[in-house]
Order: sequence, then structure tokens, then C-alpha cells
Amino acid sequence: MPNSDFSWSIPFMRAGYAGRGLVYLVVAGFSLYAIWLGGQAEGTSSALEKLENTTWGMVVLFLIFLGMVAYAIWRLIDAIYDLEAYGSEAKGMIARTGMLVTGVIHLAIGISAFSLLFMGGGDSGGGSSITGAVATVMGLPAGRWIVGIVGLIVVATGAYYLHKAWKEKYRAHIRANEFTLRWNFMLKAGLGAQGLVIAIIGGLFVYAAWRANASEAGGVGEAFDWLTAQPYGQFLVVVVCVGLLGFALFCFVNAAYRIIPKADGDDIETLGARLEAKARQAAR
Repeated sequence: MPNSDFSWSIPFMRAGYAGRGLVYLVVAGFSLYAIWLGGQAEGTSSALEKLENTTWGMVVLFLIFLGMVAYAIWRLIDAIYDLEAYGSEAKGMIARTGMLVTGVIHLAIGISAFSLLFMGGGDSGGGSSITGAVATVMGLPAGRWIVGIVGLIVVATGAYYLHKAWKEKYRAHIRANEFTLRWNFMLKAGLGAQGLVIAIIGGLFVYAAWRANASEAGGVGEAFDWLTAQPYGQFLVVVVCVGLLGFALFCFVNAAYRIIPKADGDDIETLGARLEAKARQAAR
């Protein structure tokens, strides 16, 4: 039976994942549009800045702000009460600590949206703010080591997302229904694209530490720049942006159909269970 004491947490989860999906929809959408016009893909901050020029864009910024605050609150609640039953062993504690980190990262995006809404014009991009933060850390004793270790952790996080997508482990957290069954391939592609972008960002941090040059570090925009510089780079960026549209869908699906064991109970059929049952039936 579900624990109704935690049902109050579900709206935070839904709003948080919806806001997260909206962020990636904006970033991927603006990037693809810019490439179509002959420009370059957009980073998160520069994409958000473009929203402040229209009324509908301001509405989207406000929704992103609310969503990111909700996501940060949800991750805090989830980590404290272990609503997704990760446990208190080492693996579970790492997962719950990761929730807090992602909550803080998305809260920073929410603060950026808030500043654009109520304080006017951004400073042109998250890349510069990330570079400033990395430069500050590098100025500390063993600062290069700190930046390098952070980069390795980010790379490992990206690899985890890629593994999660490849093995389709996300299916254990999503309800089975006609929509999730039909669009499972996009959920997999979206999570994989997100993992790739995160891994590249981590690699940029490691490279910045190795070169002792904070300007080598960056966020989504710099990850797109790195991809563009590779052979067939523009094509790769387009593929990744389409994948990030899939990740936006992944977030919206989680907002609607994510299973929270301590709030929903454990008697709900997961997407993984349904697909495994179909595979067994097809094998007969």
C-alpha cells in the first residue's frame, strides 16, 4: 500500500521534471533553429536569454523558474526520505548525494531564469560564469586537482547516464502504458544524448585542469562548440540536439508517469516489466 504521508511530494516531482523538460526543449529547440539559420548551437544561459525578448518567452522563463525550484525541493525531499528506495548502503547514499548535487545545479538554472525575469539582461552565457568559478577554484591550493577531480566525477556521471540508457534501467521507474511503450526508443536516445553532453562537459573540466586554463572549461554551449570542431561536427551537434529533444520528452514522461515507491506503492506495473513480458511472449 502506498504511504499517503508522502503523497504531498508528488506535485514537486511532477513540476520539477516538467520544468527540467522545458529547459532542454528550449536549449535543443533554439540550437536547431540557430543551426537552420546558419548559426551555432546555443548553451543553456544564452538560450534562456533569448526568451526575455517576448511575452510568451517571459512566461516560459517563469515556468522554468518555478520548475527548477520544484525540482530542487523534490531532490531534497527524495534524498532525505529516500522516496525511491535506494537504501542507506554505500551505493544508495551515493545515489542520494547525487540527487542533492543535481538539485543544486538545477536551482542555479532557476536562479538564472529569475534574474532574467526580474533583473533584466543576462551576462551572456553560462560559459563565462563557469569559467569564472573554475578560475576561482584554480586559485586555491590544489585547485587544479579539485577541478580535475570534479571533471572526472562529471565524466563518470555522463557514463552512468549512457549505461543507464544502453541497459534501459530507467524503465524500472516508469509506469507501463501505451505511450511509454510506443516512445521507449526516444526515451533511450534522449537519456543517451544527455549522458554524452555531460561526459563532454566533464572532459572539458579535466582538460582545463591539465592545461591550467579555466577558459577551457564550460557548460552545454562549450560542449556544442567542442562537437562542432570535430569531423562532421555540425552533423554531430544536430544529432545530439535531436537527442536532447528526446531527453526533454524523457523528463515530461517522468513528470507524468514516474513511479515513487514510498508514495505510489510497489504494485504498479513498470515499463520494464511490461516489455520483458512482451519479449517472453514473443519468444514462445
